[in-house]
Amino acid sequence: MKILMVCLGNICRSPLAHGILSHMAKEEGLDWTIESAGTGDWHIGQSPDRRSIAVAKKYAVDISQQKAMHFNPSLFEIYDHILVMDHQNYKDVVAQASTKEEKDKVALFLVNDTVPDPYFDESLFEPVYKMIEARCKELIKAWK
Repeated sequence: MKILMVCLGNICRSPLAHGILSHMAKEEGLDWTIESAGTGDWHIGQSPDRRSIAVAKKYAVDISQQKAMHFNPSLFEIYDHILVMDHQNYKDVVAQASTKEEKDKVALFLVNDTVPDPYFDESLFEPVYKMIEARCKELIKAWK
């Protein structure tokens, strides 16, 4: 299974989801490919936000080697599931889909809810980590 996590800049939320789900999948012995991308292009090639790296490290998840990637339509061909962090990301990704099959690959990471962007509020990194971790546990259970 190939899963892509998407947020705005690919430096806070989607790297956490990428790292946490990768870590859990490895622990479960699942041969999944998990990556992340951003709908915005201003962080391409950069490491995740230092605060995302720190909160992940606190829970023994290493995301420090990830590099930001920009979402583009060719990714629909690669991934089975494209999970987006909020409604704007959903609109931005679906707008690039050219078929119903591609649109059907896209879903909110949280069912009927959004993952808040912690970029401008340092106090949100820990709750966002916990929120993403809980959802990743659900995804592992549902998809394994």
